[in-house]
Amino acid sequence: MSKIAVVVWTGTGNTAAMGDAVKEGAEAAGAEVSVLEFSDLNADAVAEFDGFALGCPAMGDEVLEEGEVQPAWDDVKADLANKKVALFGSYGWGDGEWMRSWEEDASDNGITLACDSVIANNAPDDEALEACKALGAALV
Repeated sequence: MSKIAVVVWTGTGNTAAMGDAVKEGAEAAGAEVSVLEFSDLNADAVAEFDGFALGCPAMGDEVLEEGEVQPAWDDVKADLANKKVALFGSYGWGDGEWMRSWEEDASDNGITLACDSVIANNAPDDEALEACKALGAALV
């Protein structure tokens, strides 16, 4: 059985709702799923799981949250290179630049994403939630 970690930072709850759908999709595909916060993410945690769904909304000028998410990401991205990884998050402005930047940083660090990232404008609609379920299943 695959062990999947859904790691979420949320400000308004939109990205958390997406994480719930990711968890549902991974469990439906047969995975054992744990929900973590980025403050829980370190090399030891990475070693415990087969796959990671990482969720963060766009912040500021379309960047990752800088107090918790960016430092955790910087600490573990090298360790994630041999794991299944998928990205998701919500935004309220812009055009998704933060996700494209995150995907590029992942690629630059040897991470091949398991599927297309999922982004939602504000609260995720039914289509975004279904895409999140599919994202979860892709990690299994």
